[in-house]
This record gives sequence, structure tokens and C-alpha cells, in this order.
Amino acid sequence: MSRSAGLLPSVGTVERRSDVNEGILMKYLLLVHHDEATFDTFSETKRQRMLEESVQLTHQLYASGQYLSASPLHPASTAAVVRVRDGKPFVTDGPFVETREQIAGYFLITAKDLDEAIGIAARVPGARIGTVEVRPVKEVAGLPNE
Repeated sequence: MSRSAGLLPSVGTVERRSDVNEGILMKYLLLVHHDEATFDTFSETKRQRMLEESVQLTHQLYASGQYLSASPLHPASTAAVVRVRDGKPFVTDGPFVETREQIAGYFLITAKDLDEAIGIAARVPGARIGTVEVRPVKEVAGLPNE
């Protein structure tokens, strides 16, 4: 799906490297962000329907060979933030920045290019109530494989 087709408006420009990766599927991380406080005001039926839509999307991506992983996350209040300074770890409970939106979940997918990954991100139910950040995943030699 191309943003120039008018289906997905573009606010900025993204550097393309399709010549380097042409014909090779790349990995993309789709980070789903939304306001947890607003999400908590939704009815249980609406929350369950969104979860079911997400599960359905994962099955569609799996059928097309694009699914790698996906999961919702527990609320930011259950998180721990770790920083190491001068060799000493410092742990803080909960989110470390005050922000309106929190990371609510993720999809790890494969796509032929950024436009295809953006098209998939537009199908994520969380995009209707928040945002989905699309990030290419760097391949690093030496990491263990599945």
C-alpha cells in the first residue's frame, strides 16, 4: 500500500533504502501506543472486540508469512525502569516519563518495505485510539536464531 495513493497521509518524509533490500523481507516492529486512562474507560465488550481484532490480524499475518510475534503489554504501572550509572543499576517502578500515551503492545512482522509495514500498521486496532510507531529492525550478526 503506497502512501502516495491517498490512503495513508504522510506528515514527513522517510529515507528509503529499497535499493539495498530489494526483494528481501525486512523485519519491522509495530509499537502500539495509546492512553491507558482512556482505554480503561472503554466497556469490557469494546476492549474484548479490539483484542479479538488484533488476534484475527495476527492470524492473517501468519497466513501470509509475515507474522513473527505480537502481544499486548500489562499497564505501564507494572513496569520497572533500569538505568546503570557508574556501573550501578538503579531501578524505578512504573513509567519513567510522564506522557499521555504508553506502549500498549507490539507486533513483530516481516514486510517487503516500509510502505507495506505502514499498511499493516493501519490495520492494527490500536491505531484507531492511539498511534502505531513503525520501526525497521536492525539485523545484527551473531545474535542467536530461534
